Parts: sequence; structure tokens; C-alpha cells
Amino acid sequence: MTQQIEKVVAQVGDIILGKDRQIRLAIACLVARGHLLIEDIPGVGKTMLAHALATSLGLAFQRIQFTSDLLPADIIGVSIYNRDTGGFQFHSGPIFSQVVLADEVNRATPKAQSALLEAMEEHQVTTEGETRHLPEPFFVIATQNPSYQVGTFPLPESQLDRFLMRVHLGYPDSEAERALLQGRDRRDLLATLKPAMTPQELTVLQHRAQQVHASNALFDYVQALTDHTRRAADYVNGLSPRAALALLHAARAWALMAGRDHVVPEDVQAVLPAVVGHRLVPTGEITRANGTDIAAQLIKQVAIP
Repeated sequence: MTQQIEKVVAQVGDIILGKDRQIRLAIACLVARGHLLIEDIPGVGKTMLAHALATSLGLAFQRIQFTSDLLPADIIGVSIYNRDTGGFQFHSGPIFSQVVLADEVNRATPKAQSALLEAMEEHQVTTEGETRHLPEPFFVIATQNPSYQVGTFPLPESQLDRFLMRVHLGYPDSEAERALLQGRDRRDLLATLKPAMTPQELTVLQHRAQQVHASNALFDYVQALTDHTRRAADYVNGLSPRAALALLHAARAWALMAGRDHVVPEDVQAVLPAVVGHRLVPTGEITRANGTDIAAQLIKQVAIP
């Protein structure tokens, strides 16, 4: 299975150049059955990364362009009167897909954003008094622009907490940018991608990730990290129990991708910036956007048992 993961990493890496760590984090997020938030300025490849991941994993894909006039019905679907049957027939929206790209999610109003909450947490949607289950596997990959840009609505904490990870792509280094300038158009390359893994193989990986062993000492470390955020005066609010579970699930997926059947503290530290950066609001000088600094402070302050 690790060979298949490496094949996916290499294939996506041919599209998104010089971002191996971010690609591995994104795949670990999906292996851990989590949702992914990609935040950065326009033009660095957020949407293309989502497309490349969905294609490489062989998953059905739908894109929703979030705008200020988007309505919840545009996401979930709507019932339309059928004259032949004399009744209403439900027409499912783009949320009924294995991978849903919520593009520029913070450009929609909070009312439209809220349409994702039940889907992300329970893999189902309730509309017109009826609960409809979503396909499996089901992932939301959302992109968002920095909150200081014009026309953005900040995501509420309840929705941010539903994303297992948040990653930043950033600018490419000079070598990657030169290869980008001299190479083929990335959209043309994206059109040639073939699935490197089937949805069934991804499901097997997800089950294996859940079985990766975590020792009592490892649980102690995760609890020490979360407990510190709740007691320290450095943060407005501490990490929730959902965040603690997210950290453990992500660490298990990271260990599996490394070819190990057990989690070590370094796995927790590797995924910590992506898991806690969007959940913790510092009271000091560290900005919310800098998950790396938040994680570095936590690692420094909390000793490994």
C-alpha cells in the first residue's frame, strides 16, 4: 500500500511542483477520513491540488464555486414539481459526490456555508424533513482566500473545527517555479491524469489507518498537548475533544504512510501544525494564520512523556 501512496504523491507532485510535504499532509487527511482546508492567496494552485487529488484517488468529483449569492439549495439540491407524476421530485445538488471542492468557501455568506456542517460531520444532509446519506468515501476539500482580502466572510469556529487539517501552499521555490514556467500548462497535464488508486483501495487504507497501534504513552502525549491549550493563557479557547481525535487520526495516517504499524511522537508533531493551526486563536503575538509557530510553541512547552 505504501507504494500506491508514493505513486499518488508522485503523480500529484508532477502537477503541484515543490510541495511534497503539503501533498503528503493532504493525502494523510483523506486517509484519516477528514476534510481538508487549503488556505492561501489566489494563484498558487489550491484548486488544482484538489482536482489532482480527486483524480489520482479515482473519486467522483464535484466543484461548487462559493459566491455571495449562493444558497443552501444550490449545494444540497431542491425538489421540483413533476407534472407527469403529480408530485415533487428531489434533484440532488453537487454535495452528493465523493469529493466536493468548496472553492473559495469564505466568499459565500454564513447561511450558505452552514449547508456544509451536517454533511461534513455526519455524511448526510437533511432537507424537507428527509435525511439523505452521502456517498462513501466522502470528503470536502475547501479552498479559501486570506480573510483580509475583499469579499470574504470568516468561517465560524464550528465549521473550522470540522476540517481535520488546514494546509498552506505558499510560493514555489525558484527551481520549482522555473520548471513551472518551462513546462507544459498544468491544466493540460491535469487532463492526462489517470487514477493511481481505486476508491476501494482507499477504503482499505482508511481501515488500516484506524488499526495503527498507539501506546498509552502516545495517548498521554496527545492529552498533554490538548490539556495544555485548555489551561494556558496563550489561547482564547483550548482544543476540543474533536481536535484531540483529529490529532490522533492524523498521526495514525502519517505513520501508515511512513510504513509503520505504530505511532511515534514524531508523527504527532509532524501533523500538529495542520491540525491545530486553524483551531487555536492565540491571545499573544502569534497570528492565527501561522500554524507552524503555534505548533512549535506547543512542542516546546509540552514534553514527550
